[in-house]
Amino acid sequence: MKIAFVGCGYVFDIYMRTRWAYPEIEICGVYDRDAARAQVVHDHYGFALYPSLDALLADARVEVVINLTSIASHEEVTRRALEAGKHVYTEKPITTEPARTRALFELAEAKGRVLAAAPCNLYSDAVMTLWKAIADGAIGRPVLVYAELDDNPAHLMRLDTVTSPTGAPFPYAEELQEGCTVEHIGYHLAWLCALFGPVRAVTAFSTCLVPDKNTPEPLHPATTPDLSVACLAFDGGVAARVTCSWVAPRDHQMRVIGEAGEISVDNVFHDQSPVFLERFSRVSLSARKAYSARSQPAIGRRFGIKGRRLSLVRRWKSHAVEAERGVGNSPKHKLVSWLRRREVYAQDKILGIAEMGKALAEGRPQLMGPDFLMHLNELTMLVQDAGARGATVVPTTSFAPLALPAELADAPDYRAGYRARLAERTAASAVERMHRR
Repeated sequence: MKIAFVGCGYVFDIYMRTRWAYPEIEICGVYDRDAARAQVVHDHYGFALYPSLDALLADARVEVVINLTSIASHEEVTRRALEAGKHVYTEKPITTEPARTRALFELAEAKGRVLAAAPCNLYSDAVMTLWKAIADGAIGRPVLVYAELDDNPAHLMRLDTVTSPTGAPFPYAEELQEGCTVEHIGYHLAWLCALFGPVRAVTAFSTCLVPDKNTPEPLHPATTPDLSVACLAFDGGVAARVTCSWVAPRDHQMRVIGEAGEISVDNVFHDQSPVFLERFSRVSLSARKAYSARSQPAIGRRFGIKGRRLSLVRRWKSHAVEAERGVGNSPKHKLVSWLRRREVYAQDKILGIAEMGKALAEGRPQLMGPDFLMHLNELTMLVQDAGARGATVVPTTSFAPLALPAELADAPDYRAGYRARLAERTAASAVERMHRR
């Protein structure tokens, strides 16, 4: 597959971290309206430069345009690429107005092209493991989800000093002015909707708690919500609470509670985040009453709290986030890169492009098709726009529920393979006696 990038800013270097794992994808060139920035990318990575967007779109070799521009530019670049007969993969959100997003999908259909979009964490090992374990019945019928995306107090993080390995500044003004919901909620919505189907009702609240983000230049607007809380009612009966903020310390957990157990993932921003399965027992549920069991994981796990760490599903590009090549070559960068992948963040953003290309090559629909992406887009903006007084809304979009990918049939049966720890099994009779009168 032959692709070209529009936009060489901060996120471009994140895409490049896993480029080494995709020899089947040919990057024909890049374009950025900031010529100096485009030149830096050319000098570092060796990609050809297009002098203009028109020149990129006129290149007959380019099959897919990758749109990494600012959110305000997403619509125009996507529309022009589709009109030029290109497939498009765009960063989220497709637009911030669902009606305009729908118009782009209608244009893509009319042109016989595919419009796909981030986020691609649905394809990650961690989320696929979560999906498979739930499908195996490992937690019984899922009923409740708690999903967090607190990304640290923005006013304390000196975001204006953050740069990519090739010197691109973190786009703090755009991030803060668009808001944490627009920038982040899609990471949770993608897997929630894939697993549990469309949302039939949204009750949400959004507000700005810290207007002064300590930025060099004033933000316009300065009151974009830095907190949102959304309660989602899914068609299948699952209820979810999703929180986004730039106020609370970093917390990217997701927990799915079923009638018989719980499955949890520590970090939605890490494709190989540990996944823990707990089958509820009277021992594990009673152990939570003890402060020591709650506050000291080494004690709690002995009695079943959080359960067992699952072996992750391995997919065709699982290795991509396990190394980084060609982004930065200094010893410092290599050490920081290793620490980041191990402890903080490991996303394969090219995976979404590759999954798009794979579906095109096989002549099958995209897993995240137009109706699915439209639903995510509408949900994002419903939560963003809920306001400080809150709102309850019925979405106008929907989609046919997604089927568990066939490739996961060969993954372990997580329900059948679960075994409680020795201490939990041993304590069962003692707990039973303690509850007798």
